[in-house]
Amino acid sequence: MAEPARRVTVTHPRTRAARPGRPNAAVRDVHEQTPLGEVYVEALMRTQLRLALLVCGAVCLPLACLPLLLLGHMGAPPGVRLWGVGLPWLVLGLPVYVLLVTAGLCYLRRAERHERDFVEHVHRS
Repeated sequence: MAEPARRVTVTHPRTRAARPGRPNAAVRDVHEQTPLGEVYVEALMRTQLRLALLVCGAVCLPLACLPLLLLGHMGAPPGVRLWGVGLPWLVLGLPVYVLLVTAGLCYLRRAERHERDFVEHVHRS
C-alpha cells in the first residue's frame, strides 16, 4: 500500500509565515503558569469575584425585601387586583424576573470587559 503524501508548506523566506513571531513575555508567563503569570490570573479572578459578589448583593437585597413588602400587603383588602391579577403575583412575577435578567446582562457585560482589559494588559506588557 502506498504511503500518503506529506503536506508541504511553501512560503517566501522573507514573510512572517516562514518563521513564527516571538511571543510576548507576559503572554508566555500566563501560558506557562510562571509565578508572574499566576499573579496576573489571580488578579483577574479577584476582579471577577468582586464583580460577582457585587451583583449577588444587588440581587439578593431587593429579593430579601419582598417578604416585608408582601407582609405589608397582608393588611390591605384581599380584593386588590391589577389587570385581573392579585398584587402579590404581580410583585413576584414581573419585577423579580426583570431584576434577574438585568443583573445577568450587566454581569455578563462587565465580566467580558474585565477579560478584554486583562488580555489587552497582558499583550501590552
